[in-house]
Amino acid sequence: MRVRVPGGMLVPVALACGLTLGMLLPHGEGSPTSPLLGGLDLIGTAWINAVRMTVIPLVVPLLIVGVAGHGDARQTGMIGARAFAWMGVLLVACGIFSAVAAKLWFSGYTIDPEATARLRASAQFTPPAGDALTARSWILSLIPLSPVKAAADGTLLPVVVFTLFYAFALARLSGPSRDTQLAFFRGMADTMLLVVRWILAAAPIGIFALATVLGARLGSAALGAIGFYFLVLITLLLTPTVAIYGLVALSGRVSVRDFARALVPAQMVAIGSRSSLAALPAMVKGATDVLRLPPAATGFVLPLCASVFKLNSGIYWAVGAFFTARLYGIPLTDGQLALAALAGVVLSFSTPGIPSGGQLLQVPVYTALGLPVEAVGIMIALDTLPDVFKTLLNVTSDVFVAVMAPPRTITPPPTTTSPA
Repeated sequence: MRVRVPGGMLVPVALACGLTLGMLLPHGEGSPTSPLLGGLDLIGTAWINAVRMTVIPLVVPLLIVGVAGHGDARQTGMIGARAFAWMGVLLVACGIFSAVAAKLWFSGYTIDPEATARLRASAQFTPPAGDALTARSWILSLIPLSPVKAAADGTLLPVVVFTLFYAFALARLSGPSRDTQLAFFRGMADTMLLVVRWILAAAPIGIFALATVLGARLGSAALGAIGFYFLVLITLLLTPTVAIYGLVALSGRVSVRDFARALVPAQMVAIGSRSSLAALPAMVKGATDVLRLPPAATGFVLPLCASVFKLNSGIYWAVGAFFTARLYGIPLTDGQLALAALAGVVLSFSTPGIPSGGQLLQVPVYTALGLPVEAVGIMIALDTLPDVFKTLLNVTSDVFVAVMAPPRTITPPPTTTSPA
């Protein structure tokens, strides 16, 4: 199912208009615009809640279909294991890279203290307990006592762990039981993608409301902060995108020229739709016609990558957490930054392949880090331009994993006839 954001061109216009209006409006206690800003805050928060309600019903079927819906495990098991290994290597590398780079870039950057103080004062959040971020509590939290309760509480990571167990078990079944369940979850995923499209159709309204409130709270400091954030994030996203071409050259599996030629159509779809799922048909076509990858790579690895592998999460989550901490004037320790990068690595496998899909998963992480949850709305409002580069990286890395996952074909030496 192709996912497209209706009225997508209105989103950056709504962001710019909201920020401008907010910076021009008088604000503060007793201001005549306080009721207006309160109403806009209500609208923006309601839209954010509507987006959040789709997270678990969308992520669960995408994971199950991505893991269990692709053929005989004996034929694809080795390729699937190699694909996940490459996903893990790339995610860890990007997570380490982004955590170090984000700290270096943001360490010398400060936003107007008065603006950050106003924004922080408006945030309603309770810092986590002292042991909330320990390794023991995090490991125990992965195994839910009740998956249904975990889903109801919105604690996504335990739900993802349970869903992966379920999906791998379903992949080992055969016959009507497996087929019926896969058909159900495919239908559920398609339905939820349509629901998400409806909600994102209201994105210009929700983003305008959020941006207006943000502009009023930050004043002119918003422009410099947003520009610096865009510079850091887009640079860090483009770096691994270019590096992947170097890895292709080093691997020798396909030529860089063919790799680039196979990717161009999918990259154009990715830039236009900001959806890796929307780019999947073009990825499969390029991998089949140009790169001539085996069916297991085009029919199993690519759909799996498009469904569950989002390399940008290893970069974006650390950068977003550091930017939010600077924006609100909240100190972020090295341990908290590492937790944000680790969450981006782990939860990347459950990020839906829709515009700004990774934004939907950050609420529990922000809560654990002591960052205000409403900052996720700000990240969504600022995500239009960076999301183009995030999707570009995802599509490029998906095809790279499909190239590297199949074992290298060993061509037997030509037979020669001994002279008589």
